Amino acid sequence: MKDLGFSFFEIGSAFVVLFGIIDALGSIPIILSIKQKEPINAGRTVNVALAILLIFFFAGEWMLNFLGVDIKSFAVAGALILFLMALEMLLDIEIFKNKGPEGSASIIPLAFPLIAGPGTFAVLISLQSMYHSINIVIALLLNMLWVYIVIKSTDKIEKLIGEGGIYILRKFFGLILLAMSVKMFTTNLSQLVSLVKKTFVNPQEQIAQISDSIAAEVQDSIGIDSINTIIDTITK
Repeated sequence: MKDLGFSFFEIGSAFVVLFGIIDALGSIPIILSIKQKEPINAGRTVNVALAILLIFFFAGEWMLNFLGVDIKSFAVAGALILFLMALEMLLDIEIFKNKGPEGSASIIPLAFPLIAGPGTFAVLISLQSMYHSINIVIALLLNMLWVYIVIKSTDKIEKLIGEGGIYILRKFFGLILLAMSVKMFTTNLSQLVSLVKKTFVNPQEQIAQISDSIAAEVQDSIGIDSINTIIDTITK
């Protein structure tokens, strides 16, 4: 197992990080809200989310680069979807009409972007630089098992806390989800703006940079002493 880099410590660390970003318990009001519109297939939701995450884990950066999309733009798009979901919960309105095939809510917005979302994608990429792949995959599988248990148990939770409790949880976590989406949006948007500013430099700055580089090349080619001699000759 040493050759594979198997480590209980790495599995535990990666599990905790993924557990926090997926936040299955915090998603219970959203799951219950979706269930009011149509039934949710827990197995299908988890399988689709796991497939998306595994594909992104092994080929995510390559896919985004191939499509010309960076992770920050992807996160901004996901933040907008989460923002709309939060508005549904807070304002008691229906934005996602779910006019797709029966059971489509198990995939969108539950499997993606709620479970397999931009935040999870970014975390998976970050974990690859710290832990061995096998440990991250095991931690991901354990988290998906936990998500499955939570989705299957939502009916029991609903009976336990009642409609009033669900309504309060829906409003509370709608506000939390709204704050998370705004933070995700502003953080990644500001990084995108900074990147654009670096890419498109002010024309005057470009001219100055070109002038400096030309002067440096001239100095290297003829020597600083020769330049000083020429300047002294001209001034005399």
